[in-house]
Amino acid sequence: MARSRAAATNKKFERVIRKGYKSIENGVVGGYKKMESGVVYVFSKVTDHFVDLYLTNEDETVEQAKKRLRETQKNRMKM
Repeated sequence: MARSRAAATNKKFERVIRKGYKSIENGVVGGYKKMESGVVYVFSKVTDHFVDLYLTNEDETVEQAKKRLRETQKNRMKM
């Protein structure tokens, strides 16, 4: 009887500990994903602004300039 009670208590502890570790894991991963999306958002804003200021031709949008630059880079890599 004592063993079965100890086993039941160990199972309860196991569930509680797993739940605690899972909540910690979810918090860490969630925080990382938020930080990652914020960094990517800011990076894209900075690159868009740089392309707009320095790399666009007259009457060319930022997307068109990025496409033109990608194609130019691909052509350089082929040579």
